[in-house]
Amino acid sequence: MRHDAQGPDLNPKERAVRPLSGVRSVPLPKAPLSDATASVVVFLVAVPLSLGIAVASGAPLVAGIIAAVVGGIVAGAVGGSAVQVSGPAAGLTIIVADLVLTYGWRVTCFITLLAGVVQLALGAFRIARAALAISPAVIHGMLAGVGLTIALAQLHVILGGAPQSSALDNIAELPGQIADNHTAAVTVGLITIAIMFLWGRLPSIGGLRVNRVPAALVAVVAATAAATAGGWNLERVHLPDSLADAWSGPALPAPDQIHGVAVAVAAVAMVASVESLLCAIAVDGMHDGRRARLDRELIGQGAANTVSGSLGGLPVAGVIVRSTANVRAGARSPLSAVLHGVWILVFVALFADLVELIPMAALAGLLVFIGIQMVNLTHVRDLRRHHESSIYLVTLASVVLLGLLEGVLIGFGLAMAVSLHRLTRVTVLTEERDDRHHVIVRGSLTFLGVPRVTQVLRNVPHGARVDLDLHVDFMDHAAFESIHAWRLDHERTGGTVDIDEVHENWYERRSMHAPPSGKTSPDGLARWWAPWGLRGYDHNADSASGLLMTGAREYHASTAGRMRSLMSRLAHAQHPRALFIACADSRVVPNLITASGPGDLFTLRNIGNLVPPKGSGDDSVGAAIEYAVTVLEVPSIVVCGHSHCGAMQALLDGAHEDPGDARLTQLQQWLRNGAAELPRGDSEAPQGPSPAAVRMLSQSNVVRQLENLLTYPAVHHRLQEGRLELTGLYYDLETAQVHVLDGQRGEFVPVPPDRIPGPRTAPRDSAGERSPA
Repeated sequence: MRHDAQGPDLNPKERAVRPLSGVRSVPLPKAPLSDATASVVVFLVAVPLSLGIAVASGAPLVAGIIAAVVGGIVAGAVGGSAVQVSGPAAGLTIIVADLVLTYGWRVTCFITLLAGVVQLALGAFRIARAALAISPAVIHGMLAGVGLTIALAQLHVILGGAPQSSALDNIAELPGQIADNHTAAVTVGLITIAIMFLWGRLPSIGGLRVNRVPAALVAVVAATAAATAGGWNLERVHLPDSLADAWSGPALPAPDQIHGVAVAVAAVAMVASVESLLCAIAVDGMHDGRRARLDRELIGQGAANTVSGSLGGLPVAGVIVRSTANVRAGARSPLSAVLHGVWILVFVALFADLVELIPMAALAGLLVFIGIQMVNLTHVRDLRRHHESSIYLVTLASVVLLGLLEGVLIGFGLAMAVSLHRLTRVTVLTEERDDRHHVIVRGSLTFLGVPRVTQVLRNVPHGARVDLDLHVDFMDHAAFESIHAWRLDHERTGGTVDIDEVHENWYERRSMHAPPSGKTSPDGLARWWAPWGLRGYDHNADSASGLLMTGAREYHASTAGRMRSLMSRLAHAQHPRALFIACADSRVVPNLITASGPGDLFTLRNIGNLVPPKGSGDDSVGAAIEYAVTVLEVPSIVVCGHSHCGAMQALLDGAHEDPGDARLTQLQQWLRNGAAELPRGDSEAPQGPSPAAVRMLSQSNVVRQLENLLTYPAVHHRLQEGRLELTGLYYDLETAQVHVLDGQRGEFVPVPPDRIPGPRTAPRDSAGERSPA
């Protein structure tokens, strides 16, 4: 089933993708009236925010209103998101403020217009998802830096002064600004901030939830009422007297400004696009309706910016605050966004006098609160878990200290460096055993990892015998040259080097000047450990043989090519390290729980992992034991039991004594080999087939089968000679943990984390060469 957010061919059932966000999704109502109601709520949020962002951008106040109207009507009607609301965005304020200061307002409008054209082209070429390649750490760091810059600048407005040209200047001038007494402006700003902080925390009064009224509206209205009632002499909002006075359309830049304008167009288009697309994806996680069509949304944003720039408005982008309010108010279609733009236009046209009562300090207080909120500690904690907090902090500091574009470029460069380091990370493990040095290299072996690998290799003594295992999915020319040169030098000193490549024959193929063209990750599904059901195989559509053939095809596609070199060495002989006796239960996979591979285990599986004593009449188990111990000379025998064992459950149920079912006579006879461990009536062990009884019987059964192994002379003699060891394991299905039998304590304990054996060395023949095993 496809879940492409842009796929136009999905039917309604396929579009009902469950939200990925951990936030409880809001079901979308079906009545068109809900869109109208939601549009009023968003309108009440948008008016003060639009004015505040215009103030922070250094643009005419009416530019914020124009951008809000155009963002609602044009982006809502043309865009691809069901409930996203667009308008002037706080993330663009630093760019716009710098553009206004450098080129003037009319050239800034021209830049906005061209940025919209660029967005239209990007959407038309269907590359919207490419904008999402930018690391979220960079985006969140950028927004946090913008928020701090806005807050620092607007603090000066609250204190009755004017913001400086940079964040550093704002910090430097802040003590002097605080020393001046501007009681009225400070009071209005503090009232606004306090209401913004407390409003969402108010409890419900009876059945009335007062905090459903937008906090921004309440804060600005309360601050305006206080200033008006007190008769305070404060700077207030000023709007043009007519639409003709309001229009200040785009103007062409001077010839010497063309280069800077081109860079500005790219910056505005990039930031507005990324912010809008990320907002659309975030909003998708808040509702159960149609998913956003990102290319269509980018076209809508481009159209809105083209129109906004033409009419003298601020740049437009998707805004998370308004979009969240829209979803929570019950919006279900773009009609809500369109209507909210209409309400803004009507309100400003009819009630401009009310808008002009708003003190600038109230808008500044609103911006200080929003700016601080843009430093989201949840994002910091999440990025810290992903080891990307350094990218966030560097981007934030760079935006504040150097500027938005510089900060984003520095953050993007750092994110690329971190990703490159992760993608080319290489680990080198060494072990000395039996007069041989074993070196294992894992990862992507590039020139960045050469110093670490060569340092380890040069520490190998001259003349030593070395096994070099290369578990690498990529090897560049520099890495090959360094390893090959070391090998030649080491062999000239009398040493030997045996290079094994498990994942891919990069070294061998580079020696023949025919390396793979790229990284050799598996072509098929890499979940080799997962059952068929978790890999997408259809149990209902495929027969048992069909599932087997499907699995074989996946093996050929993703694994066989990488195992060919290994299996060619194992084809002519085997030297397993253990005889592994396990239950035939389908849930127990010996190679999986022991992290072993081909040639490591000689496996014997039967119902109940039973070992009948020698002479009991069962030859199959005895034959496997004798072959493993006498012919293969395994140094270890392991008996592994497990929880929820059906054989142990059957023993507790008395199935071995029930003569009723003639179809199970062989099974009943086999189970009698494990009946000796059944608890007696006077035993302290749990009676009956309880989970505790099954667990205890499974564990005691392992101990009994280890004892039965000693009835075989070959096992007894080799154990006495110290050439064989016996181990008991217990696998808990519910926790997926392996426990080992502690012989001294007589109980099963977790596998010690510090007992991790080194990589095995294959036996050598008399000439000192590695045997085919």
